[in-house]
Amino acid sequence: MSSPGTQIDPLDGVRVLDLFAGPGGLDVAAHFLGYKSIGIEWDRNACETRYAAGLPTFHADVSVMRRTRFDEIPRSVDVLAGGPPCQSFSVAGRGAGRAALHTVKEFIRRLVSGEDEARIDEDLHSQNVDPRTALVLEPLRWLLKAIETEGRDPYRAIVLEQVPAVLPLWDVYAQLLRSGEGRLGGVKYEADCWELKTEQFGVPQTRTRAVLIARLVGSGSLSRPSTTHRSFDVRRGRSRTGQTAAFSVDYRSADNWVSMAKALDAADVLPGSSVDMSRFRSRGRTKFFVVSNYGSNGDPKKRGRRLSSEPAFTVTGKVSRNKIYRTQLDYEENKFERFTIAESGVLQTFPHNFPWSGNDQAQQVGNAVPPLLGMHVLGHALHGAAPSDAQLADSATWPEVSNDVIARLRDIGCGDRTRCPEDSHKVSRTRRKPAP
Repeated sequence: MSSPGTQIDPLDGVRVLDLFAGPGGLDVAAHFLGYKSIGIEWDRNACETRYAAGLPTFHADVSVMRRTRFDEIPRSVDVLAGGPPCQSFSVAGRGAGRAALHTVKEFIRRLVSGEDEARIDEDLHSQNVDPRTALVLEPLRWLLKAIETEGRDPYRAIVLEQVPAVLPLWDVYAQLLRSGEGRLGGVKYEADCWELKTEQFGVPQTRTRAVLIARLVGSGSLSRPSTTHRSFDVRRGRSRTGQTAAFSVDYRSADNWVSMAKALDAADVLPGSSVDMSRFRSRGRTKFFVVSNYGSNGDPKKRGRRLSSEPAFTVTGKVSRNKIYRTQLDYEENKFERFTIAESGVLQTFPHNFPWSGNDQAQQVGNAVPPLLGMHVLGHALHGAAPSDAQLADSATWPEVSNDVIARLRDIGCGDRTRCPEDSHKVSRTRRKPAP
């Protein structure tokens, strides 16, 4: 498999367009499946990671790109993918998106029916819809733009993911895509959506996502992606009290799910690994437990706990705040470790040597789509199959990217910075403290 960005023109042969691309979860998945991708990403730090990884990128606002720079998207693109920002829908957020679900459903239908988009934008503003919530409309707007632009074809496949609260919106998407009505101009898709648990696809963490897959009619029937592992019972420890009892029980179960220890140990032994589990290894076995940064059952002081022989908690932008203890004594004495960025990335199923760059790297890791889930979902959307054993083996290590390629991708993504999001390259200066 060739390294990303090795062609003379990095945009040659691009097949997948990743909206709200982040550091590259879906792009990494596409790469290991043998597809080239290009992402649109607003955050400068995530773009720096993408450039370092050799992933073609436009550092731009998705909406602005659609309205004013659509012609820059390679005509070879035939797959639309993306995960709109989840903060307004997430349980961890304030819930503005969840409260606006019914309103957003109506806007989805209005877009397809042919109402003027400027009027729709005015109504979104007048009804005080959170701008992040409105971004869930963007994939549909990109599809309609492709259908209505001369010389462009409808996307062959569409893959969207979000937090579970968005599933009702994906269901409306699916209904309209199957209908081919209004501005879809008779273009019909086989489309469906589901809640998928990441640990059931080999991801060493519990995380549930609402996923939509659509394929043009005639590309084959569509079914729910087949799972490869069992789900993890997140309530398994509520009847026990005290960390001593939790740490003394080993929850390992044959091929039920991939544990933190298994994933991190596998990364540790790879050549040139960025992961070192020796600090948690005793008598040849990696053993620790994690105390979450978040409360549980509505109690902010009641922190969840997971053993190394279990999947991780959902990896969020605050993953670096989780506390890791080697022993019960360490816990009682408050002697803890933290996951490194590389280790956090492995728990998200990024390659151990993925070149995290820029600032806010923990946030980048937490915002990303787990590449392994992406491989299953994209593989199912594109050819109705799970990734092969060879593709899964390749996905453990990221290929090196030359400085020349990185510079070329930065030029494509940012150029002279005049078309980057406003103030995105502004560096805030830390105020110096007066001398004592």
